Amino acid sequence: MAKTLLRTGNLDDFQAVGGGGQAVFESALQIREALRLRKQQAIVDCLAIPQVNDSGDRVDWYSPVEGSVTSWKAADEDDRYRALRYLENTLASVESLSKKCLQSPKTAQQLFGSLLSKAFQFPGENFLFLVDGKPVISFWGFVNLNENARDDVLDCLRESLIPEPAPVVIEDPEPEPEPEPVMTFEHADEPLVAPSTVVRITPEDLYEPEPAPVVAQPVQEPAPAIVAKKRRIPLWTLPVAAVIVAAIAAPLLWPKQAPSAEPAPVPVPQPVEIAPKPIKAVEPLAMNLPLHQAEVVASKEKEPAPAPQPAPVVIVAIPKDAMVMEANQVKAGSTRFLNGTWRAILDVKDPVTGKPPSLRYQIQNNKGFARVVHGDNVVCRVEVFSGLHSNGELMIKSRGHARCTDGSRYPMPEIACKAGTSDIAECRARYDANTVVPLTFKKAGA
Repeated sequence: MAKTLLRTGNLDDFQAVGGGGQAVFESALQIREALRLRKQQAIVDCLAIPQVNDSGDRVDWYSPVEGSVTSWKAADEDDRYRALRYLENTLASVESLSKKCLQSPKTAQQLFGSLLSKAFQFPGENFLFLVDGKPVISFWGFVNLNENARDDVLDCLRESLIPEPAPVVIEDPEPEPEPEPVMTFEHADEPLVAPSTVVRITPEDLYEPEPAPVVAQPVQEPAPAIVAKKRRIPLWTLPVAAVIVAAIAAPLLWPKQAPSAEPAPVPVPQPVEIAPKPIKAVEPLAMNLPLHQAEVVASKEKEPAPAPQPAPVVIVAIPKDAMVMEANQVKAGSTRFLNGTWRAILDVKDPVTGKPPSLRYQIQNNKGFARVVHGDNVVCRVEVFSGLHSNGELMIKSRGHARCTDGSRYPMPEIACKAGTSDIAECRARYDANTVVPLTFKKAGA
């Protein structure tokens, strides 16, 4: 088998496609072997051979045939046209075989047909190589992140073959210069202004005449109003009138006189001296009390206990790749902090390799899948779902055991996480009632 390396990449940088609830990549080797047994060598030679590293996060793609390797972009136009026609004929055979397997009553044949219908999906033209002029696809069974499988698998190759139209440059014609106006004088010897139209300007014409001063006209005062003359009363008559008025009003103001009988005189009492009673002297009481120096006695009440000092706030640096259960999201019941791809580190060891298994979770909106690589590069996959309890605990569960490429089943743990210091997730994986191990989530690719 040839060992010409075509391309290397991280599995988390692409989106796996599949059918029948299983990803194409998980059964890549089985698909190539099944095609070989069906004597479909032309299809097998178009699919590169994947090899996963020990960590299970990167994969190398090797050419199945020997020969000189040229990338799609580096190949000339004729070679690319021939490779495209070759792939079109190969895809026609793949579609025919896929439909035939889907119509089979056997479940295994139906699964193979479903996976084969998506096997030739690849991210783009940069993942196609020409080995001795024949096309070989790397990262088959994958598309770019956040993209769906293309209806026309070879559409990206056809777009690269369409020649780009040459830009049409339209030069603006230079505008012709406008002719300068020609001034002609028909009668050059005659004056430009006729004598009859000559206007002489004197110095007096350059100034405006000042307005004539305004002379104030005398204001005619209005004639005084004519007042009718009144007859004057002699002043000597006023005292006479006052004497008359006083003589008339005086009797009215006098008080009425009482009868002539005089009242009897009232006797006035004489003051009598009253001597005060003698006051008895009060003898002082004998005070035979002992005299001692005063002492200050302390109060028996207990002094108030000092207020407890607040515990110091410990600020812990949050690693950039750690899972942080944000308090606001947890309070609102949201798990947006879980969206993405995570590498789960378990405190267990694989009995075959002696290393911890590679466990990865890819979750979006509480749904996704988990991939486990253990033993001798055995890849297992299972669907998972997540949610938050009312007490703020995050739960991640799987739908049964994971299905592995060697036909076995791998038990998946039930994961529970709570926000710890600085809201960093503290998780544990529970396999059964007696097996609970610590688990740490780290952002994949960090």
